[in-house]
Amino acid sequence: MHRLFFAVLLIASQNIIAQQKIYFTVNKDSTKFELTIDGASHLASLPLKCIVQEYPNKINHVAISDSDEIITPHKMHPSFYGCFDWHSSVHGHWMLVKLLKNFPSLPEAKKIREALNQNLSSQNILAEAKYFDAPLSKSFERTYGWAWILKLQQELNSWNDVDAAKWRNALQPLSDTIINIWMKFLPKQTYPNRTGVHPNTAFGLVFALDYARSSGNKNFEEAIINSAKKIFLKDKNAPSVWEPDGTDFLSPSLEEADLMRRVLSKTEFIQWFNQYININSLKHLTVLPVVSDRNDLSIVHLDGLCFSRSWCMKGIASMLRNTDARKKLLLQSSIKHLNASLPNIASGSYGGDHWLASFAVYAITQ
Repeated sequence: MHRLFFAVLLIASQNIIAQQKIYFTVNKDSTKFELTIDGASHLASLPLKCIVQEYPNKINHVAISDSDEIITPHKMHPSFYGCFDWHSSVHGHWMLVKLLKNFPSLPEAKKIREALNQNLSSQNILAEAKYFDAPLSKSFERTYGWAWILKLQQELNSWNDVDAAKWRNALQPLSDTIINIWMKFLPKQTYPNRTGVHPNTAFGLVFALDYARSSGNKNFEEAIINSAKKIFLKDKNAPSVWEPDGTDFLSPSLEEADLMRRVLSKTEFIQWFNQYININSLKHLTVLPVVSDRNDLSIVHLDGLCFSRSWCMKGIASMLRNTDARKKLLLQSSIKHLNASLPNIASGSYGGDHWLASFAVYAITQ
């Protein structure tokens, strides 16, 4: 196994030579990245800082009165008030759980546990769940934030740890609230959102389906599968050559395929995939996006697109036969996309630093 050196993962350019560390390894045929404990330690430092940083904050809140308008982020969301916005805070918490679970000897382990104990208390989570009872709040964070809550719950549910048991019990009322709202929404969703940002329907359903299966929630699972087939099964000739849009951190084409590989059998998926996207469109999606300004909070989304494309490509490739040329194309492109954006996780700009590491960790660990 040879190693890729991401010196200090760009903590500061003047320290690169003096503080070289190995953050990731890649196997000989360049098909698998692995995170080292040094890499996990550095990545953990990003959400450790931002989950308790209240400002700047993009508040996605519908006020119904003057008094409601002046509520601070921390008062509205005592658990998930940091990291610029609610959903980024949620997946920052997921990332800390994932890293601590995979690397229990992390130098930051004590700080992580303290932060999670503070934010994931029963009292705080009940307040988060109650927020969805407010007038006009049923669609808050639909469905991106909903998906990350369930991903956090799933990660805690599968961890045999005393603290994790406490956190998952505290979080469950919020997850149950999300599931109840989602179950009511699914029958009403006549058309999917095919955007490359937060409302993307396929992305949300992927995380929801993973959670439903891991938790044994058959009713939720069946509802998701029925919805996915209703709105995506007849799709053909995806317009992938139109991608990406200038603010995409998700690929609409790949996210849909990543969902349908979970919904269909391998044979059914290949039949569907053959009609869904042609080889030229697929090759178009292997071209790396250009990130012209990482200080721009929207343009930096394109670094996230590299990570989400990577995990989608890897998942789709797992469904294809070894003799299928598309399998090698997707696997090689998956690594290429990871390689392109991993050095830019910590650019020094809060626009990317508050969320990109979560996408990187998810891409690496899938």
